[in-house]
Amino acid sequence: MTEISLVDVSLRDGNQSLWGATGLRTAHIATIAPLLGRVGFRALDYSSSTAMGVSVRTHREDPWALLRLVRRAAPDTLLQFIGTGFRFISWERAHPEVIALVYTTLVRNGMDRFVVLDPTHDMDAARATAAIAKKAGAREVIGALTYTISAVHDDVFYAGIAAAYAACGDIDRAYIKDPAGILTPERARTLIPAVQAALRGKPLELHSHASLGLSPLSYLAAAALGVSVLQVGCGALGNGTSLPSAEELVANLRASGHTVDVDDRLLALVTGYFDRLAAAEGLPAGEHRGFDAAFMDHQLAGGVMSTTRRQLAELGLSDRFGALMAEIALVRAELGYPIMVTPFPQMVIGQALANLLIAGVPGGARYDRVPDQVIRYVLGTFGKPTAPVEPWVLDRVLSRPRAAELAGEPEPLDVAALRGRFGARISDEELLLRFGMPAAEVDAMIAAGPAVTRYNPDTMPVLRLLRALGERPPARELTVEKPGFRLSLRGPG
Repeated sequence: MTEISLVDVSLRDGNQSLWGATGLRTAHIATIAPLLGRVGFRALDYSSSTAMGVSVRTHREDPWALLRLVRRAAPDTLLQFIGTGFRFISWERAHPEVIALVYTTLVRNGMDRFVVLDPTHDMDAARATAAIAKKAGAREVIGALTYTISAVHDDVFYAGIAAAYAACGDIDRAYIKDPAGILTPERARTLIPAVQAALRGKPLELHSHASLGLSPLSYLAAAALGVSVLQVGCGALGNGTSLPSAEELVANLRASGHTVDVDDRLLALVTGYFDRLAAAEGLPAGEHRGFDAAFMDHQLAGGVMSTTRRQLAELGLSDRFGALMAEIALVRAELGYPIMVTPFPQMVIGQALANLLIAGVPGGARYDRVPDQVIRYVLGTFGKPTAPVEPWVLDRVLSRPRAAELAGEPEPLDVAALRGRFGARISDEELLLRFGMPAAEVDAMIAAGPAVTRYNPDTMPVLRLLRALGERPPARELTVEKPGFRLSLRGPG
């Protein structure tokens, strides 16, 4: 049987999948980070440029300060950042010098594990990003194999990507990333051996959302095949459109004969924290979901699905949801099967909605309206499409005057040019925020002041709890109170 390690995604992907990336603020994370760092997780999926932008835009909190705080709170746990390597916060392409500064600044502020995710599996781009991360000082670089179902994404395709990762000295390990939760146990039993063989000894991890209830079973299949790192969410931030529940998976893995080296007492306290936080803040908890075969066609993650329903309701088109889902599946095929991971879901949905609306106009035809992001995709801004775009769609998109305008967009600014625009004396951290965000949002964050003025381990309630756990049986319940916030942690003692 396999010795399994876990990566916790609660702070980043769980928060994004279930709480729209807005549920966790600095105070929440500062409270639980010391405990998360001691459960025994191999790493914490901590941040992304999207999450950093939300900190500024929604909470007016400095994401760099939060990173430094978490690094001090969890000094012995790898902190993971996921990025594409061609952008930071905004979806405008960044100059390679700017990307290098992003990774250098992330490492300087405490990040040490990086996922390289190219949305089109462009291996030249992935290798370039991995080299930048390693040069910046990354301890681990993980190459993503983003899973989807299409006419071209078979086991041979993914084995080819894995072989490219195996040959890259800057990539330490790989993971299968299943954002829609559509990997079945049956497919796992053919896909995983093909990928493992191509990796030639480099470790493989599995990250699969629980949107359809498949991933808990696929994880057990993966463990039986020797996959030794599985990614999970805790308490209210597990299950549903997030990843499988850590406590449930640990129990199932052990029942299957595997070893999972985590501290069960501390894991129970983390679970209790997120459960009580969800209740206190009125946030939804992840729940077990039933199978829906329609996901296999449109492959939208749960968070995208809920946003799409809301947007249709705002347009007075709730009754067209089924038609939109069918159009999404058709558009995705016509565009060469882009994997439904950011920015492609937004792009495909935008085109499908435009097609749906134009169909109601006399004389209107599909692709009469084409969003800029779709034009950029066809032009290759996001990398080469995995499969060719349908020729007639390619002609309709590229024949538009807007296509010529976007093809002539100027090259992105390098670091010197950005300093000329935003100021030579500002820090790298502020420069990067101003590069990716509107000035008014960054100004508002600075004006709001620090969310946490200092980190003092002697006064952190959770660290006091940890000391108590080491000295005597834990109390059945510990209550932490702050202005406007009350939290009870229940222990097993």
